[in-house]
Amino acid sequence: MTKELPEIDFQRFWRRLQQIGLNAYEARSYLVLVGHPRFKALELAARSHVPRQKIYEVLDSLIEKGFAQVVQEKTKLFSAVEPSLAIPSYLARRGDSLQQELTEQARFAGGLVEDLNVAYSEGQGGRGTLDYLRIVGETGQTAAQYRRLLSEVQFEYLEFSRPPYAVDPLDEQLVKKARLRGVSCRLMFESGTVDAIHQQRMEEFKAIGVEVCSAPALPMKLALFDGHYGMIALLDPVITKPTWTSLLFDHEGFAEGMKGLFEDHWRRAMAVQEAQEVTQIA
Repeated sequence: MTKELPEIDFQRFWRRLQQIGLNAYEARSYLVLVGHPRFKALELAARSHVPRQKIYEVLDSLIEKGFAQVVQEKTKLFSAVEPSLAIPSYLARRGDSLQQELTEQARFAGGLVEDLNVAYSEGQGGRGTLDYLRIVGETGQTAAQYRRLLSEVQFEYLEFSRPPYAVDPLDEQLVKKARLRGVSCRLMFESGTVDAIHQQRMEEFKAIGVEVCSAPALPMKLALFDGHYGMIALLDPVITKPTWTSLLFDHEGFAEGMKGLFEDHWRRAMAVQEAQEVTQIA
């Protein structure tokens, strides 16, 4: 017994199969197989509108991906693998393959970054007039620069932290590592953004010596490293979706000014906190 899919369903399923990774010919052939017990290759080509010279390539790919199987009788026949088995298994194998590919790319990228950095430094021909300032608008690059500075900090790390985060410092193991190697760490958060999970992580940070406090509002996102390096992020004037543009700097005078701003907000926040503690005791 066979059952043809209605054309509207066929087109819908055909597009969805392509979205998970089958090509157009594979998706069409599989849908025809789903509605029939078995087919000879050339019969399937005619029914699924796949060129005859392509059908064996398509069937080999469907078998490799787990969507079709061979039924050997007097002549070779092909049938569909049950969707509840084919699709999850295919996605699992594809996920493993993509993860392996990403791992391999990351391994090659490490050496590539070092080699290209050398070429980049040589190609720039020395420092430009504004090499100590750099604008970064892409979130992934901002996160990478933040983690680099955090991994290299030697004695002091200060931060104003506000969402949305390129990197949430309370999720970042590099903060803990910096503190455990003796770096003085102070973090300020906007009180309205501190939920129960963040509160718990704050207590964990405090337990290893990271100083943490909150204030009703902070003027910007700011991270300072060793009184010399840092980054600030300013909120772009977009109402519907808040995004940040980051400025990286390597400038002692600018860092000193930003540290003064941090210290001012830190003192005021600590004074409020101490007043609240006195009131609670009283």
